[in-house]
Amino acid sequence: MPDVTGPEHPEQVLKRINTKVPHPARIYDYLLGGKDNYAADREAAEQLVKVSPGTREGVRAHRAFLRRAVRHLAVEAGMTQFLDLGTGIPTQGNTHEIAQQANPEARVAYVDNDPIVLVHGRALLTGTGVTTVIEADIREPEKILTHPEVLAVIDFTRPVAVILAGVMHFITDQEDPYGLVERFKAAVPSGSHLLLSHITLDFAPQVGDELTKPYDKSTAPMVPRSHAEVSKFFEGWQPVDPGIVEVVRWRPDAAERQEHIPGGGHAWAYGGIAVKP
Repeated sequence: MPDVTGPEHPEQVLKRINTKVPHPARIYDYLLGGKDNYAADREAAEQLVKVSPGTREGVRAHRAFLRRAVRHLAVEAGMTQFLDLGTGIPTQGNTHEIAQQANPEARVAYVDNDPIVLVHGRALLTGTGVTTVIEADIREPEKILTHPEVLAVIDFTRPVAVILAGVMHFITDQEDPYGLVERFKAAVPSGSHLLLSHITLDFAPQVGDELTKPYDKSTAPMVPRSHAEVSKFFEGWQPVDPGIVEVVRWRPDAAERQEHIPGGGHAWAYGGIAVKP
């Protein structure tokens, strides 16, 4: 089955990108060593590095957590449907690559609000299994959950792995982050899984506004949250061992131990997986 894509031409999509305003997906791309970013994104990223010299290593540790967690979902949990929300710019070890390596029949729908993700995502998905990528904002869950391209890939009557990796810290309290996550949780049946990771200042409270300041002029401010606040996103679902922990402590591979991260060995993010009863 071919991948599902929309009609808009890549050149039309690219015209809608505001290169003068930093975007979280492009900042993240730059910190991972990617090339799909602009001067405004690089400037914001370098400000982060000044505040925390271990930022690049922390971002890579965060990405490694996502790979391990998706592998768990595909292999150990046997999940075959993945809704990846706020996916970011494609890089190595994407959700569909890991999931379809475990099961070629795995179905993946990517969602992001940055047009550049749409362009690169569709190019990457050419010739893959059952996959799609749409441009949408997680602040509008109904638009995503009823989108024809998503429904062509995801059957919401069967268990779904909902992925919110490194995205909810860009949703302010005024935008009802818990309500948004609950809407996605309510849309999937028993046996579904939630994979979520989130930035925290629990390991460096003295940094405070310095860490979030580079995002103040971006398309979305950053809102770090405590362990208790991050754990609340999983409320009502059963956490998978080892629970909601710092991402470097979630089933780390031998080559991904926290001692490889400067600045005290912290990735400044919590992550985990939970199952819907």
